[in-house]
Amino acid sequence: MDILDRLKQSKFRAKFKLRAKELEYIKEKGMDKIYSHACDFIRDRIAPGEPVNDGRQTPMRGHPVFIAQHATATCCRGCIEKWHKIPKGRELTQQEQEYLVSVIMEWIKRQVVL
Repeated sequence: MDILDRLKQSKFRAKFKLRAKELEYIKEKGMDKIYSHACDFIRDRIAPGEPVNDGRQTPMRGHPVFIAQHATATCCRGCIEKWHKIPKGRELTQQEQEYLVSVIMEWIKRQVVL
C-alpha cells in the first residue's frame, strides 16, 4: 500500500479535498507553478531543523498546496515524522524535500483528475 492509500485510512487526512476555487487556481497557474510553490513551501516552512511555529506553520486553506500538505501529512515536522518516518530536529535533505514535494504533487494530480 502506498503512502497516499495509507493516508486515506485516516479520517482526518481523508477529509481534505480540493474545491472549485483551488481547482480553478491550478487551472490558471498550471501544474509547473504549483510544483514551484510546493518546493518553496517545503524548503522555507518545513525543511529547517526547527521550523518557525512548527505544528502551526501551514494554513488549512488559501492555497492548493496547503490543503495537500494536510492531506498528505507534510504540514509539519511532527506529522512528517509520524507518517513518513523522517525524524524531527534536523534539516531535511534535498532528497527528503523532493520526496515530500512528490507526495504533495501526486495527491494534487489525483484530485485534479477527479
